[in-house]
Amino acid sequence: MPALDIWAVELYLRAMKTTIELPDAIIHQAKVLAAERRTSLRELVLQGLEHVLEEKQTQARDRAKRLFAAMDRLPVIAAKDRLSRSQAHAR
Repeated sequence: MPALDIWAVELYLRAMKTTIELPDAIIHQAKVLAAERRTSLRELVLQGLEHVLEEKQTQARDRAKRLFAAMDRLPVIAAKDRLSRSQAHAR
């Protein structure tokens, strides 16, 4: 990837302005909450989005853990029999 393309991607990922429509009542409540917390509306929205995205990652991680636990209960697959990352790459 040319250097200019990498620079453009990094700039794009840092911050992007966007416009969304929200009900007036929600915006009012959010502004009041932001003022109470002595933060900006932008920061409050950012915290909320980060929370939702983190929750989604946690749910995916929990699903994966349950899947591997179920696999470990199968008679043909056990955690002790799985290849390590280096063993898998060596094959």
